[in-house]
Amino acid sequence: MSAPVPDSHECARRIVAAFASYNAEFRAITRRAPQRFDERDWKGGQRDAVERIELYDRFVNRSIAELRLALGPAAEDRTLWRQIHAEFAAQITDLPDPEFTKTFFSSISRRLFGTVGVAPDIEFVATDLDPLARIHAAVDSNSYVNHGSLSLLFEDLLGELRFRSPWRDLDKSIAHVTSEVRSHLEAHGERRDVDKVEVIRPVFYQISRAYVVGRIVGREFQVPLVIALRNSDSGILVDAVMLKEEDVSIVFSFTRSYFHADLERVAEAVVFLRSIMPLKPVSELFTVLGRARQGKTERYRELMRHLEHTTDLFVHAAGERGLVMMCFTLPSFDVVFKVIRDRFAYPKTVLREEVLAKYQMVFIHDRAGRLVDAQEFRRLRFPRARFAPDLLAELRREAAGTVHEDGTDLVFDHMYIERRMTPLNLYLRNAAPAAAERVVLDYGQCIRDLAYTNIFPGDLLLKNFGVTRHGRVIFYDYDELCRVTDCNFRDIPPATDPDDEMRGEAWYYVGESDVFPETFINFLAFTDEQRAALLRLHAEILTAAFWRGVQQRLKEGEVMEVLSYHPHRVRVAGSL
Repeated sequence: MSAPVPDSHECARRIVAAFASYNAEFRAITRRAPQRFDERDWKGGQRDAVERIELYDRFVNRSIAELRLALGPAAEDRTLWRQIHAEFAAQITDLPDPEFTKTFFSSISRRLFGTVGVAPDIEFVATDLDPLARIHAAVDSNSYVNHGSLSLLFEDLLGELRFRSPWRDLDKSIAHVTSEVRSHLEAHGERRDVDKVEVIRPVFYQISRAYVVGRIVGREFQVPLVIALRNSDSGILVDAVMLKEEDVSIVFSFTRSYFHADLERVAEAVVFLRSIMPLKPVSELFTVLGRARQGKTERYRELMRHLEHTTDLFVHAAGERGLVMMCFTLPSFDVVFKVIRDRFAYPKTVLREEVLAKYQMVFIHDRAGRLVDAQEFRRLRFPRARFAPDLLAELRREAAGTVHEDGTDLVFDHMYIERRMTPLNLYLRNAAPAAAERVVLDYGQCIRDLAYTNIFPGDLLLKNFGVTRHGRVIFYDYDELCRVTDCNFRDIPPATDPDDEMRGEAWYYVGESDVFPETFINFLAFTDEQRAALLRLHAEILTAAFWRGVQQRLKEGEVMEVLSYHPHRVRVAGSL
């Protein structure tokens, strides 16, 4: 005898239970982070990061399969799903972060029905979801009152941190934090007393660092406070103190791997973080806290609401036209939309499936602060009238397999959305000499950082890199990206004939995975001054020996550190 078909109440209950199971497993993985930090198990932390990212799709797909099995043909009965939708809404009213649960429900219904645009009768519409609207309580935090001594305050703060590893020199770390705070306040002419320091209770973990995240509160002033902790061979120490909004924002950048912090109510933490980073979009804060799907929902909500209140047109993004991707933007909204072309012009030989795989690889990889977080969207609908004529014509001509017209709308079956940056080649064209040199040096550091995390960009042309508002260089063209450990880095063999070097093509055999680093500089459109600056600090990235050395360290299992702060911006303990 077959089992009875569940009713709408039971279906809703199962989805609520599935999300609860997902969330419990998400938090269980997150709670491994303190042990990884104590044991300096960075490889284990990397595995945890990938496992946690992949959880969401695993639970959504499992829920769909179970509902199809239980409901049979009724699994795609729209009337039933309207009832499930109503029952579900009633069952989640008292849950923490209910918008997360709504997003989970919408993921299930959209995949079941292949929804184009939005279907408000069977999903929760992103524009109606405001995860911060019902936040009336403060995030779980600790408050340390200043009783006349900042040193004693930070002694209390650091002393309450519970690690199994010993402090290397607690007094020195207390002095480091106290000195940095005093110096910062004096440098900014702040003579009023500090009343208290507030910190979010769970420690934030990211790769090989732990972070205490909080704020310094005085009479009518507030200063961000992020304390980076390192677990060295000889114990834990304060490695750096971030007190400027810009430095804190870089730590929480859209180019970083997600934090592992076990938060009871994530939205409350986002409200706190917005108080110290008011320019940071809410969508990026949810994402960097590990709630990538909620970050997508929030980004879509931000975009749709922006479209309702603006009239400017989607236009081609600045920079050279890509051979693989069509890139466009809305001038008044700080993102870029990327659509894969139907056909790739010569000399590109990559396949569409390979491009998709590269973007997925970046999604789960340690982005090291050098790879933009590209959010993948499906079946998005935009008014056709909002597209500039030349862009619309190119979409029809070059991306007809992905984009189609439905009434007065354009429907995108697939696209990526990422933060907009200034293409590096355009930045250098207009920058003052000092700013240009700083960015050229950071370009070299960007390539190093990517190498240390087992990423070879494949195409190092300046047009494939962008510059953020903080002046950081980021790589964003992934179609030729690959792992360092998959490449064969070679020196150019000596010419056997004087005429060899005069030819327009290589006189030596080049295999599919062969890379010749000493040729990189020939394709980089630097001025003589910029080239000299790069060679002064980063000449070794133009040698096969550098890449083979990094490759060997990676193959031996070493996790090379790429910090989210830099000694030229903050005082790092190693330099004290």
